[in-house]
Amino acid sequence: MKKIRISAVSYTNTKPFLYGLQHFDIKDKIDLSLDMPSDCAQKLIDDKVDIGLIPVAATLSLPKWEIISNYCIGAVGAVNSVFVFSNCDIKDVKHLQLDPESRSSNNLAKVLLKNFWKIQPELITGAYDYSTSQDEQTAFVQIGDRTFGKKDQYKYVYDLSEEWQKFTGLPFVFAAWIANKPVSEEFIKEFNQALRHGLAHRHELLKTLPQRADFDLEDYLMHKLDFDLTEDKKKALYLFLDYIKAL
Repeated sequence: MKKIRISAVSYTNTKPFLYGLQHFDIKDKIDLSLDMPSDCAQKLIDDKVDIGLIPVAATLSLPKWEIISNYCIGAVGAVNSVFVFSNCDIKDVKHLQLDPESRSSNNLAKVLLKNFWKIQPELITGAYDYSTSQDEQTAFVQIGDRTFGKKDQYKYVYDLSEEWQKFTGLPFVFAAWIANKPVSEEFIKEFNQALRHGLAHRHELLKTLPQRADFDLEDYLMHKLDFDLTEDKKKALYLFLDYIKAL
């Protein structure tokens, strides 16, 4: 039987899903690769994988796509790993350096800049060291594990999931399990069972992760992240895509 090719993000937020895929019978039916979010998306776009845990903004680059799981990388309010870091109030930012590893979060920042904060800073891609800013009016987007313990280093810190909820009243979906071709119902059922198994074993997973004095991993995986793809999250996902189209 031909294995289903899957690409998933390699950040801590995905580890419960990876635990499930690697500790369930489905592991023998899949070819799993771990990638940066932007590379997950590109592999699905280039048909190098069949399923990807991809940033939702990347679905706009797919001719055909389908959500194939009841689970996602999401949050209701603050997620504590997707930020704009700034030396000044967001209203005074003149330059925003974008995260080269991100699609959805860069787009989320753009949506909030235009529609919520109502400012138009210069957007900078490919900054030499995008994740630092000595300039008073230069801020930057950063996502994932690289943000752990960084909140105290900047005077102004904006959690983009929390800002989205202030703006829309909805939760946010950063990444969803997307297929670029039909997948059998039998596989989808087993796939969801594996993901559910991983989520049910987060406490066991936490014991295997390096502990940090500057970041509460248990709070992050058990409370800040919200993995169920609810109807409100689906509503938020499609609303976000509409906002991106209107940028």
